[in-house]
Amino acid sequence: MSVIKPFENEEDSAAIGDLTVENRVDRISLYGSLQITRDKAGLQLAQELKALIDDVLQVMQSEKLPDQVPLAPTDRVNNPFG
Repeated sequence: MSVIKPFENEEDSAAIGDLTVENRVDRISLYGSLQITRDKAGLQLAQELKALIDDVLQVMQSEKLPDQVPLAPTDRVNNPFG
């Protein structure tokens, strides 16, 4: 079972080890690091990551996808401390 339901909302965030997973309706963001060690703990982390990727693929393969999702430009904000 995955840590989030891919593409379902703009709120879910989860962690697999030190890897952060952020859910959006048009993308899944992964950042950080994940150490998959050759032991039971590493196996658990690998299974969690695989479950997430399997869920992402299942959703994506069941839809008619665009060639590319347009990325909105990032808003530039003045530093309130500088």
